[in-house]
Amino acid sequence: MTQHSIDKITIQRAQYWRKNIQYLLALLLVWFIGSYLTGIVFVDVLNQFRIPGTGFPLGFWFAQQGSIYIFVILIFVYVFLMNNLDKEFGVLEVDES
Repeated sequence: MTQHSIDKITIQRAQYWRKNIQYLLALLLVWFIGSYLTGIVFVDVLNQFRIPGTGFPLGFWFAQQGSIYIFVILIFVYVFLMNNLDKEFGVLEVDES
């Protein structure tokens, strides 16, 4: 390998991880808003609204169920984003079996 190809690979790795960290920070921000802010900080404000058909206060729902749903959805979003990022940078997963 030449020095030029090593530099190119190093730059690609840095770009890949920078994008990965950006995804993680954005998703963690959504999780923070969806769990901590809606379920703890703004619970009293959100409890003024009721979920139609159930009668549950919205803040209570976020604290008990909504944050879990948000977390599961974020897992799928992360998988989707990372699969696209892997394709963009040509990262292949190797089956070791």
